[in-house]
Amino acid sequence: MTVRIRPATTADAAAIAAIWNPLIRDTTITFNPVQKSDADVASMIADRQVAQGFLVATDADALLGFATYAQFRGGDGYRHTGEHTIILGPQARGQGTGRALMKALCDHARGRGLHSLFAGCSAENPAAVAFHIALGFAQVAHLPQVGRKYDRWIDLILLQKML
Repeated sequence: MTVRIRPATTADAAAIAAIWNPLIRDTTITFNPVQKSDADVASMIADRQVAQGFLVATDADALLGFATYAQFRGGDGYRHTGEHTIILGPQARGQGTGRALMKALCDHARGRGLHSLFAGCSAENPAAVAFHIALGFAQVAHLPQVGRKYDRWIDLILLQKML
């Protein structure tokens, strides 16, 4: 599989939603219970194309995954810190696609003047925590019971990488 990393376009919205929605619907990887419409994703891509990053990984046949970031918190004092999301389709996991996406996303963020990047991982997703640690992120916080899904509380692990 030859993976290509490129900026997302609004034409990618349906494929991104198709990868993202099963994780929203069926897992605690994300605490959000509301699935993304194609229009929601297209709007997010359009909003982030200039000042922030939204990248996709593709091969000759399909969109394999995406990574995006936005400002960590509101206010000008946080303009140099971002928080990212990375989601891969099942066929791309364990193939190096996530590493390639994260390298490109970190390079993009650094090029836009970001100093650090955060990952917020569900404590019920130890693979995501291990993935980020392997990429040089350090766990900086364990926030008990800050997420809620399926009528139960879920912890959040924050990891940070200096760019």
